[in-house]
Amino acid sequence: MSQKRDDHAPGAPGAIESMSFSLAGLRAGFVRCTPIALGVAGYGFVFGVLADRAGLSAAEATLMSATVLAGAAQLVAVEIWTDPIPVLAVVGTTLVVNLRYLLMGAALRPWFRHLSPTRAYASVFFTADENWALTIGELRSGSRRGAFLLGSGLAIWAFWVLATAIGVTVGGSVERPARFGLDFVLTAVFLVLATELWEGRSTLPAWTVAAVVAVVTARLLPGYWYVLCGGLSGSLLRAAWYDG
Repeated sequence: MSQKRDDHAPGAPGAIESMSFSLAGLRAGFVRCTPIALGVAGYGFVFGVLADRAGLSAAEATLMSATVLAGAAQLVAVEIWTDPIPVLAVVGTTLVVNLRYLLMGAALRPWFRHLSPTRAYASVFFTADENWALTIGELRSGSRRGAFLLGSGLAIWAFWVLATAIGVTVGGSVERPARFGLDFVLTAVFLVLATELWEGRSTLPAWTVAAVVAVVTARLLPGYWYVLCGGLSGSLLRAAWYDG
């Protein structure tokens, strides 16, 4: 059975008429995301440690975190980092991992098309999995604070870069960071955030299909194709559920 979207419900894209972009919205996003950013810092510390072991200097690792801001992609990059650097392998693998941002950006479009390109694209640069989920929940609740994504992203960025710098500096003295559970921090944080995206039993088929496709793809294909395949299958089913 298909389900029709109520375009007049609070937070529904059809009900959007305008978006604000203010310092208050930016501050709200930063403050709301700070506890989450502290969790991300644990993951950033792990990246710094691994970057040190891969031979990156403190300046190189910190610059990567400041300009790339993609935890999973950066970890994949340092895992295959050698001398000479396998440029095609690094670029190709990180491209696959980050293709999920196409879906995440599309989910933001109903709201962000009301912002100027400068504000929209500046905000999207600071998009990570965690603050994206937080922002989607905020906008779906009926909020029109367009700067919320930028503010929350700045919180993620600041703690991520700082933690990377600390991790790469003290990396030589840390043995097996996984034994402290630091490698699971990002997963745990996102699982908690994912609960805010739950819209009720009507979303269960899409969540289920995405999970099953991701698991099957992970077993059949090497690398991180399961990220894209799982997200895309769930999104397509959800779209068909509304429009069919």
